[in-house]
Amino acid sequence: MAVLRPVPLLLTAAVGVVGANSLVLGPIAPVVAGNLGSETGAVLTASAGYGLAVAVSALTLAPQVDRIGAGRVVVLSLVMLALALMLSAAAPTVAILVPAQVLAGIAAGAALPAIYSLASEVAHPGEEAATLGLVLTGWTLALVAGVSVAGPVSEYLHWRIVYIALAVLGVLICLGLQIRLRGRGAPIDGRTVSPLVALGTPGIRPALFGVATFMMAFYGLYTWIGPHVQLVLERSAAATGLIPLSYGSGFGLAVLLDRVIDRMGAARMAPRILFLLTGIYLGLALSVGSFWPLVAVCFAWGLVNHLAMTLLVARLSALDPARRGAILGLYSATTYICVAIGVTLFRPIFESYGLGAAAAVSALCILPAAMQALRAAPRASVPQPRRAS
Repeated sequence: MAVLRPVPLLLTAAVGVVGANSLVLGPIAPVVAGNLGSETGAVLTASAGYGLAVAVSALTLAPQVDRIGAGRVVVLSLVMLALALMLSAAAPTVAILVPAQVLAGIAAGAALPAIYSLASEVAHPGEEAATLGLVLTGWTLALVAGVSVAGPVSEYLHWRIVYIALAVLGVLICLGLQIRLRGRGAPIDGRTVSPLVALGTPGIRPALFGVATFMMAFYGLYTWIGPHVQLVLERSAAATGLIPLSYGSGFGLAVLLDRVIDRMGAARMAPRILFLLTGIYLGLALSVGSFWPLVAVCFAWGLVNHLAMTLLVARLSALDPARRGAILGLYSATTYICVAIGVTLFRPIFESYGLGAAAAVSALCILPAAMQALRAAPRASVPQPRRAS
């Protein structure tokens, strides 16, 4: 595959490091709390601080991509992230861990939009979605290689090793990008565009609406699958790990289908994929009563979610290359705001009516975006194949 070049692969690994840090603290929080002489809830305030910092940073720092270039922002943010991870590893108390993770969130808020922007810039013509899809599989690395490995490492070695390993990987990726970029990822026009100005970009509001519904549907449901499996289906914590493994496997394998988006065009594929995702959520609602059917549907969920996420990021990246940093900053901010909203709104649904009802609500969240994509599809022209210069 042409997309399997050094820079896209390094960007994929960078997403893996950022994603692993954002996902890893939850599963190992009890171990961290025991070691630091604190409570699990207090440790998880670091996750809350991280998410808030990502949202603020995405709005304030991500626009610098348009001024100084995506390549430079990726390198600088990875350096900051590595420092934050080392500070997290060395934290003697929760009072140090929380600001360390806030610093990591500031770095991640700048890193993710810059990574997605750089992926679009280095992609060969006609391979934009395929390249973005590859980079997005970094979230699979975060789930499967990061979260799955962090538990045993924390239990049998030490939780600090998890953060040290992520910091070392971040530095290695940073060095690799510094060598491989060779001037690529430079600013397009050298101007900083504020998020408010970027909100005036034609087509951005319906695109961000699609992001909001997608993220609320996903995180609102995914957060409560673990408690459902352990409390309702009465499975062990080890068995619960099969859920992210199944989802992550589907998410990763979907990279083989990303070329279909490049070939058919994002506008034509969007309604099909979003209606299919609506059906997947209904399938989840029907499968919550049995463990193995739930694991199987989670594989399909990961596969279709990957395609939907590729569509969303590709659509935003293509709106205005000169404002790409600010636009993708709005994407990251919308994502993390909707994570908080989704988890909060879905909690009473899960506690009162169960996971099946929560999955049905997720389907209802996706439906308006699918209808919007369907209305827009007839007006979209079919892209013509482009030749690489």
